[in-house]
Amino acid sequence: MPPVDETGRRRPSRAPRTPMPERDPVERAQDFDEVALGYTEEQALAEADRCIQCANPTCIAGCPVNIDIKAFIARILERDYAGGVAVIKERNALPAVCGRVCPQEEQCEAACVLSRKGEPVAIGRLERFLGDYDLACDLEHRCRVEVGQDSGRKVAVIGSGPAGLACAGELRRFGHAVTVFESLHAPGGVLTYGIPEFRLPKSIVQAEIEMLQATGVEIVTDAVVGATYTLQELMSVHGYDAAFIGVGAGLPIFLGVPGENLNGVYSANEFLTRVNLMRAYEFPKADTPVWRGRKVAVVGGGNVAMDAARTAKRLGAEQVFLVYRRSEDEMPARREEVHHAREEGIEFKMLCSPQEVLGRDGWVTGMVVTRMELGEPDESGRRAPVCVVGSEHTIECDTVVVAVGTRANPLLTTATPGLEVSSRGYILTDEDGATSIPGVFAGGDIVTGAATVILAMGAGKRAARAIDRYLRDSS
Repeated sequence: MPPVDETGRRRPSRAPRTPMPERDPVERAQDFDEVALGYTEEQALAEADRCIQCANPTCIAGCPVNIDIKAFIARILERDYAGGVAVIKERNALPAVCGRVCPQEEQCEAACVLSRKGEPVAIGRLERFLGDYDLACDLEHRCRVEVGQDSGRKVAVIGSGPAGLACAGELRRFGHAVTVFESLHAPGGVLTYGIPEFRLPKSIVQAEIEMLQATGVEIVTDAVVGATYTLQELMSVHGYDAAFIGVGAGLPIFLGVPGENLNGVYSANEFLTRVNLMRAYEFPKADTPVWRGRKVAVVGGGNVAMDAARTAKRLGAEQVFLVYRRSEDEMPARREEVHHAREEGIEFKMLCSPQEVLGRDGWVTGMVVTRMELGEPDESGRRAPVCVVGSEHTIECDTVVVAVGTRANPLLTTATPGLEVSSRGYILTDEDGATSIPGVFAGGDIVTGAATVILAMGAGKRAARAIDRYLRDSS
């Protein structure tokens, strides 16, 4: 029995946080197999035992979809793993995905009571353990949410990323027919084309999508809403009673410096999409048209920059430079990703700002950068970088990957009269995701700008509940 205090509640465990098993950095930097290996049952039980099952579990409020974390950890302690999966899936249909890519350290784990005086419970790792337990079962024996009685109404979900998948799954719980329209040839959105295989294997995304399809969700690929169909056609011609827009914000932002049109310059979106969707990670089995640089400079400091740098390394680059205009303390990337990148030999060039991409015969040969100093905090709360006069120097490279952010793609919004957007092109909604067009809802990055997988899922679920109310009120 775990230790309890005089009131019968669990006392905090004195055990340290259970480390996540990982592959050797030298070995893993040469292939695309997953870096983190996941907890064994023994490790999961040891980590779950650190949870004090507090009366007021603040971790739940820290989760964007309010998973009952206390309850699923209790199921682990009882060795009722199927029950733990069921608890998670009441709120989150993609536990194996979220257990890998969500920034729990900024969300549920930051709210854990144990974090006040030490290390929080490794909630994300325990979620992954249960998600992987579920995936190890065949489809018939996996945990699936109950589908509601057929409502006779059908909803179009535009975009098969985390917001769209969460919305589709929730709508099936309400009994509505759902068709998901995906512009690319494989579903999953950013889960499939944006996150590398070594962080989130495609087989896991596919398995989670197959479970949604097993509940009756239809997925149509190679369907660009705004081109293949208009939103009005889906609703007036094809008979959809409501629609959810979850297309993300995937239009890349570039640096605006001379030389960006040279061969060998990629946006991180294009680079990662070519590698992920066209299976460059299986080269030479898959003959993917992606330039394999010898010396690669990746510009940016977020998770996407880390993904691009580590991908370039695995594609055979001899040197990969991470060029960032602030210091490492200001980098928005997860600490875990920064640590893994350093272990794998990525060279960090901090306080450097690109000024020009150099080339010869149309191909990249280098990048001119200026050293920076940090001044006063800007609107983001981070100290603003200021150029050091006369500090220009050249980084020799043959490839440049720009990972400085994305913005809303205007394709769908400009093809949809009456759909109100912000000055930056993001769709305007109320708190439930309702847009300016009756029956049309939106959520995720196309509303908020770039955010996390779990925040997008939360937006999709809220919109699904609002769509259900709209359909019932209009029936």
